[in-house]
Amino acid sequence: MTTSFLSELFSLDGKVAVVTGGTGILGGEMARGLAAAGARVAVLGRRASEAEARTHEIQAAGGEAMPISADVLVKEQLEAALTDIRARWGHVDILVNAAGGNMPGGTITPDQRFFDAPLSALEAIFDLNAIGTLLPSQVFGAAMAEQREGCIVNISSMAALQAMTRVVAYGAAKAAVDNFTRWLAVELAQKYGDKLRVNAIAPGFFIGDQNRSLLLNADDTLTARGKTIIAKTPAGRFGAKEELVSTLIWLCRASFVTGVVIPVDGGFSAFSGV
Repeated sequence: MTTSFLSELFSLDGKVAVVTGGTGILGGEMARGLAAAGARVAVLGRRASEAEARTHEIQAAGGEAMPISADVLVKEQLEAALTDIRARWGHVDILVNAAGGNMPGGTITPDQRFFDAPLSALEAIFDLNAIGTLLPSQVFGAAMAEQREGCIVNISSMAALQAMTRVVAYGAAKAAVDNFTRWLAVELAQKYGDKLRVNAIAPGFFIGDQNRSLLLNADDTLTARGKTIIAKTPAGRFGAKEELVSTLIWLCRASFVTGVVIPVDGGFSAFSGV
């Protein structure tokens, strides 16, 4: 098997990708990975300055990208983003729904009661993760349906696969993303053909701004929660953000794979802990 064959097998040359949450740690890394594989990448985030900064990073590395300022919960902004992308590049081939995350108000700490959790915080988390995946899939998925070809990759979580303490709304929302991934895969394939595919990646534990204080102390030693996670991860460590890229590129090229949720977790989901 030659190097040129492998390069072609995993090349995204000529493809146009949209990454929501492209200004985040994991979303940003996936945007860079798509660009390195040859895709032209629209970096979509709520903060224009951060989308521009991520775009400049990609361009400095030799990739092609454009910044898009839009909220994944505002359909009109997503439709405007699609118009801008089509005006520049003509089409959309890949959508990565990386926008999401948890919020303190929807986290139930050991000294709090679920019964007292504010509805507004629970709704905000559910909207960001579940509706924030559904709406971009409607807007950019419709463009893919018109051309009868495209790939959507959603971002799930270990919290969708098994119950975890604290993250009640986040876990429920990500479980909804898993179900939506499977449903949409069937819907698009049956109505628009086998070249429309929908899959998801379920990252294990990667250190980011939202979970750092839960997993690491100020001196970077493990918290009690961090120790529990590492003990249940056969690989014995947290993931590095670049380790998501190979699975993402494969899903973008795997023409007969649809409706699956792929763990990238160092074995966390496979291990019972005993």
